[in-house]
Amino acid sequence: MIRTTLWRRDFVTLTDIATPTVFETVESEVRSYCRAWPVVFERAAGSRLYDEQGRPYLDFFAGAGSLNYGHNNPALKRALLDYLADDGITHGLDMSTTAKRDFLETFHSTVLEPRALPYKVMFPGPTGTNAVEAALKLARKVTGRQTIVSFTNAFHGMSLGSLAVTGNAAKRAGAGVPLNHAIRMPFDDYLDGRLPDFLWFERLLEDAGSGLDHPAAVIVETVQGEGGVNVARAEWLRGLAELCRRHDMLLIVDDVQMGCGRTGDFFSFEEAGITPDIVTLSKSIGGYGLPMALCLFRPELDVWQPGEHNGTFRGNNPAFVTATAALDTYWRDGALRERTLSRADRVERALLDLCADDGRGGLSVRGRGLVWGLEFTDGERADAVCRRAFETGLLVETSGPRGEVVKLLPPLTATDDELDEGLGILARSVRHTA
Repeated sequence: MIRTTLWRRDFVTLTDIATPTVFETVESEVRSYCRAWPVVFERAAGSRLYDEQGRPYLDFFAGAGSLNYGHNNPALKRALLDYLADDGITHGLDMSTTAKRDFLETFHSTVLEPRALPYKVMFPGPTGTNAVEAALKLARKVTGRQTIVSFTNAFHGMSLGSLAVTGNAAKRAGAGVPLNHAIRMPFDDYLDGRLPDFLWFERLLEDAGSGLDHPAAVIVETVQGEGGVNVARAEWLRGLAELCRRHDMLLIVDDVQMGCGRTGDFFSFEEAGITPDIVTLSKSIGGYGLPMALCLFRPELDVWQPGEHNGTFRGNNPAFVTATAALDTYWRDGALRERTLSRADRVERALLDLCADDGRGGLSVRGRGLVWGLEFTDGERADAVCRRAFETGLLVETSGPRGEVVKLLPPLTATDDELDEGLGILARSVRHTA
């Protein structure tokens, strides 16, 4: 059914009329976000999307973390338009191009070298799950082992290898085949602190009778976004890195959503002071929302044979251009990092005040940088809050195993006024459902 937007003061109501749209008659039933936000969007700039009627929506979803620098960022757009106007190469497989060279040189000088990270850079394909698949394949190739350890409530992608290390039951069910060669361990605080960190994991590794095949690698998100904004403590991550070292397992950090400054530092693992063996990046690495992904790994792990892992869209040159512009604009100094960390305090205070004022109680807050989760006692209320927020001009989504967490991912470039506006809409939406 088509949804017609009706204006009413500072919010909209949605009414059904019996005219099917092309989205309903032609597009697959698998579509999802458009069901939560049933309008047709037409344009976007900065922190806002606009529908066909010209109504603005403050975007605290940011392309699921693909738009850390906002929509149509002027510095990135100018670089892209200039490149296209000069007939720059758009599709390049894995050929050498000037756009790729510029990106690699800039990524090395602005990200890797200042952090003393020795990584080789692999372009596995354009999406996060492509990067994860490459990381898993490489870990198995290097070690000669098959088992990968992941964590409760993890999300690593929708292709088969990535699904095997994903925890969400609904997502896993879509595979239609067994998801093998993976084992789950409890994420930080999954057992509410009742057991010492890694007690069960290490016991299985050390016991010849446990039945656990020696794992090739451990894959972890430092903040589980889709899992409900579950934040791993720095000391837990350091303990995990040490456990991997002692038991000869590679450590893979999936930084697809939490990398590129989302938690403050460029990489989300920097706070813990660890150096993973393999890192996956996607989403905001392209800067402009263009598909791009990286798999980073220590040089001694670069055992690939030429063409052994390839793909048609590894060479998305327009994404190299906007990625380079993003690094030049935001990562030549520490200004964006400091700004993000100071805004984290602002968001946390506002959300804690919201929890304290909630009439129904049971709210809790967690997050880092500019990713935050507001947890409700049930998914129905979280969903109702998101619906109300949409009606009053704010885009947020739910996450967590029961959809019980309202997740906030504002652009890192949002202004203070925009942050306050979005937090105000969220607060009113929470009160509306009390």
